[in-house]
Amino acid sequence: QLPTGLYKKVLVILHDSVLPYMNEPTLMMDFLTVAYGIGGAISLLALNGLFILIHQHNLEYPDFYKKLYSLLDPSIYHVKYRARFFHLTDLFLSSSHLPAYLVAAFIKRLSRLALTAPPEALLMVIPFICNLFRRHPACRVLVHRPGGPADMSEDPYVMEEEEPSKSRALESSLWEIQSLQNHYHPDVAKAAAVLNQSLSEMEDDISGLLELSAYELFDKEVKKKAVDVPLEFEQVRGLFGKKNDIFAEHFSLD
Repeated sequence: QLPTGLYKKVLVILHDSVLPYMNEPTLMMDFLTVAYGIGGAISLLALNGLFILIHQHNLEYPDFYKKLYSLLDPSIYHVKYRARFFHLTDLFLSSSHLPAYLVAAFIKRLSRLALTAPPEALLMVIPFICNLFRRHPACRVLVHRPGGPADMSEDPYVMEEEEPSKSRALESSLWEIQSLQNHYHPDVAKAAAVLNQSLSEMEDDISGLLELSAYELFDKEVKKKAVDVPLEFEQVRGLFGKKNDIFAEHFSLD
C-alpha cells in the first residue's frame, strides 16, 4: 500500500520516465491495473501507463471500458488532470470497431454530466461528442431520433448503471445538448447548436481546448471589441421627441 501522494507522483512520470527504459514494461501490469481500480485521480493518472501497455505490449483488460465509463463523474470537468484524461479517452474511443452501445453510453453520460459543467469544459466536451458521432454514425440516432425528446415520457437512460451495455443509452436522445443550446454563455449555446445541422466529415481539433481555463475564457470576452448599437433611428427633436413637438420651438437638446 502506497500513500496517495506517492501514487500520484509515480503515475505522473511512469509513462515517459520509467516504462520506455524498462526491458520488460509488462512487469508493471499488476501495479497499473491495481492503481486503475483505486478510483479518483489515481485511476485517471494510471491511464497513461495502461495506454502504453495496451497499445504496445498487448495487455488484455476485459473490463477496461467498464472501468473507464465508471470514471465519468462530475469531478472530471474540474480536476487538474482533465486535459490528460480527455486526451486519452479520445484515443481509447477512436477505434471504429467499438460497439455502438458502448460509444452511445459514453456520449450520453458525458452529456448528462455537462449539465452542471463550467463553460470552459463545455466548449471542449461538445466538440468531443461531435467527433464521436463522426466516428460512429450508428450513434446519431441519439440526435435524429424521430420525435426526439418530445415523444419520450421519460428518459430510458439509466445513469446509475455501471455496465454500459445495460444503460439503455441507444434508446435515449440527447436532450441535454438541446438544453445547452439555451446556455447563458453565447459560445456554449453556439457550439451546442452545431448538432442541429449535419456534421462535416472532418473532425474538430480539440487539442487546443483541453486546457482551456475560465481565466482565458474571461480574458477573451473582455478583449472583444464593443459594437456600437444604434438606439434611435430618427434623431430626437424636442423634449418628447415628436416631430411636431411644440417644445422643439422653444427648447433644444444639446
